Amino acid sequence: MSIEINGQLYYRTAEACVRTGISRATLFRWLKAGILKETHRDRRGWRIFTERDLDLLRQEAVTVRIEYAGGAKLNE
Repeated sequence: MSIEINGQLYYRTAEACVRTGISRATLFRWLKAGILKETHRDRRGWRIFTERDLDLLRQEAVTVRIEYAGGAKLNE
């Protein structure tokens, strides 16, 4: 269930996962890796996500990274 704070619509973690098609574990791994540069929190300190945040997570979900044996990475 989304929530509205000061006219802005936010999604809780479970709904963000459903809307982006990623698991909770993946979401937290990506947050730790810095996929989202900033995160929003409600008054309890729980993470909440904007539609822009969800778009960034969707982009990450379809990103393909190629790693070569030497450890070099190429993004496509």
